[in-house]
Amino acid sequence: MDLTQGNQELKINRAKKNMLWFGIISLTMSFAGLTSAYVVSKERPDWVASFEIPPAFYISLVFIIVSSITVHFALRAIKKEKSARGMVLLITTFVLGLLFVIFQFVGFAEIIREGYNFTGPTSSITTSFIYLVVLLHVAHVFAGLITLLIVIYNHYKQKYKNGKTLGVELAATFWHFIDIVWIYLFLFLYFVK
Repeated sequence: MDLTQGNQELKINRAKKNMLWFGIISLTMSFAGLTSAYVVSKERPDWVASFEIPPAFYISLVFIIVSSITVHFALRAIKKEKSARGMVLLITTFVLGLLFVIFQFVGFAEIIREGYNFTGPTSSITTSFIYLVVLLHVAHVFAGLITLLIVIYNHYKQKYKNGKTLGVELAATFWHFIDIVWIYLFLFLYFVK
């Protein structure tokens, strides 16, 4: 192999990782800004301090944490070229991600049953913020699910061989990020009322 080609590949891989980290930092700042606005808005007289996190959000928390574990082990299996195990773990991560999204919408239904809507006369600034922040996170989970589908397809086509696992590494990093964001948002909504 030509050394200049190897160096070029390393530079491209480093650039891709840096772009992902730049995106993660940008998204972190966005969520920090939204939660800061939430804290500031708590001082409004129409703030609903008695709002409780719906039970479905607790269940979705478990799904996203377990999915972060499965994607970690999928990456390890693929790096060790244990293809079948890696595929099972990638698919498991994808299914857990889908269950997370489903339970987010079940949680929205529970919020609505409690009489809180996103807009209209039964809405409040509290629930509007919650809907906004959670839906923004769900949008990123959808992006993660699409990424996982691409990784599953590429793994099926046996593109992650001989140490070339960058795609899986990037997908796993992004998946861990959206996991950490949900843990942060869940704890934030639980403690900041």
